[in-house]
Amino acid sequence: MCGIVAYIGDKEVFPIIINGLKRLEYRGYDSAGVAIHDNAELKVFKRKGKVQELIDFTTGKDTKGTVGMGHTRWATHGEPDDINAHPHSSFKDNITIIHNGIIENYASLKLALQKEGHVFKSQTDTEVLAHLIGAVKEQTNTPIEEAVRIALNKVVGAYAIVVMDKSEPDKLVGARKGSPLVIGIGDDEFFLASDATPIVEHTKNVVYLNDKEIAVIDRETGLSIKTISNVMQTPFIQRINLQLEQLEKGGYEHFMLKEIYEQPTTIADGMRGRVKPDKNVVRLGGLREYENRIVNADKITIVACGTSWIAGLVGEYLFEDLARMPVEVEYASEFRYRNPVITEKDVVLAISQSGETADTLAALELAKSKGAMTYGICNVVGSSIARVTDSGSYIHAGPEIGVASTKAFTGQVTLLVIMALSLAQKRGTISQSYYHQLINELANIPAKVQKVLESNSKIEYIANIFKDSTNALYLGRGYNFPVALEGALKLKEISYIHAEGYPAAEMKHGPIALIDENMPIVVIATNKSAYDKVVSNIQEVKARKGKVLAIVSEGDEFIKDIADFTIEIPDTEEPLTPLLSVIPLQLLAYHIAKMRGCNVDQPRNLAKSVTVE
Repeated sequence: MCGIVAYIGDKEVFPIIINGLKRLEYRGYDSAGVAIHDNAELKVFKRKGKVQELIDFTTGKDTKGTVGMGHTRWATHGEPDDINAHPHSSFKDNITIIHNGIIENYASLKLALQKEGHVFKSQTDTEVLAHLIGAVKEQTNTPIEEAVRIALNKVVGAYAIVVMDKSEPDKLVGARKGSPLVIGIGDDEFFLASDATPIVEHTKNVVYLNDKEIAVIDRETGLSIKTISNVMQTPFIQRINLQLEQLEKGGYEHFMLKEIYEQPTTIADGMRGRVKPDKNVVRLGGLREYENRIVNADKITIVACGTSWIAGLVGEYLFEDLARMPVEVEYASEFRYRNPVITEKDVVLAISQSGETADTLAALELAKSKGAMTYGICNVVGSSIARVTDSGSYIHAGPEIGVASTKAFTGQVTLLVIMALSLAQKRGTISQSYYHQLINELANIPAKVQKVLESNSKIEYIANIFKDSTNALYLGRGYNFPVALEGALKLKEISYIHAEGYPAAEMKHGPIALIDENMPIVVIATNKSAYDKVVSNIQEVKARKGKVLAIVSEGDEFIKDIADFTIEIPDTEEPLTPLLSVIPLQLLAYHIAKMRGCNVDQPRNLAKSVTVE
């Protein structure tokens, strides 16, 4: 969602904040702003648009100071404009705040403050919180951290905030509930940010703030942490394993293209130490302690959103096919409001790239309240899901900057394959020969992904033919039905072409009415188990003059003769096909979006990490 970065130390703050905002722009890019403390003067600059708009606006202005904070916004309350951009200030401009999240009771708080004479400039819930903190400080005559603590006890909702007080120029106050905030610890300097990306070039030592904690950073006394119930906490310092070059484009035109091409490496990284073909074994550390409970579970419920939900659908096929376990896949945003049947004999598996998805976290809270065992699959070390679940595993894909997820999807599917194989072996639902066959083939997947990437120029050629389409249909069966959903989602996300993913057989139950000579139909046709049926579906499309792009196994000459275009992928075991068949669809979406002049890495209205409901 929104991006937060703040600094206190002996360096000029403005370049640090601006560089940090550039690193965080993938989290929100409707508007950007900075606030700088300089000798009891509080300077605020903010602008609608990208960070570059803010840079242009501040050129030639006084940005001196060694304490400050910045924000990139993804709009929730109030449209993107200069007024609604963060930072926001209190009624008398003494308190300034940046905020990620949603204050759910802001309307009642605002009404009460208006009755006390407060006048608001923006439409945001954040300004209400700034006024509330300012009012508390004025009424109680307490230090800013105490005013923040008292105010937060009146707040309902989610937040990550950083607060500055004009009367206390050598202090930053941060707090979080349901939205991430990390503290970087340098040499006589401190950083606060939504994630570690703005911090890594300055320090590798961080503290992840927990829910309902307040961090006070004083230039003289350093860092202290307390809860909003006023209990002091001991900071737990961790060292992050993140390299600066992972945050750069590395010669690629877009982060998305770089991340697509990283997949041979990231899939291999996700298997390292877990898949051992020489010993014919797979091991997943997060399973060990709870393996018996998972193996004997009545049901596995997978909760996720977006691309992670689609990875969960692949997981459903894997767990049911290989481990013979009943699985339900739920949108986390619906699961928590549906009064689902969950017992202490169930396992709830949460999937999230960021590990901060608000709806998924809320679904986990519901599952835990019912006594279910919870397991997390995420990418970001130290994230909220990693900390609240009973156990879990990281996909080790490295930072994913492009808003449209690519390498995280294949990382999630890779881990789900490993998990399914482990459970199948434990439950005795897979023959030893097939178990060994899948392990050996899984180890070959990175090289096969690399081979698929060699089709990039052909995919670019096809993209040029389809780029002006207004609709597209993606079809798949079995393991490739979720891939059809993912291909359609990628096209929608970054090229703004309406696209739908369907089970191939369901085409006849509605979508076939849309097909004409102007509509591209993408068919994933690698299924050995339903090959003849997929061929029939292609022929149904061709009979209605649809333009077919088929993803086929290497050497498939039959479909090549009936489809308009084909892209070959190496042959593999059917449970592993999503790891290969999704790659051409990622590249197709990328090239179409680029040809249409879309902002590939930062598509309109989207943010990387959805930390509000």
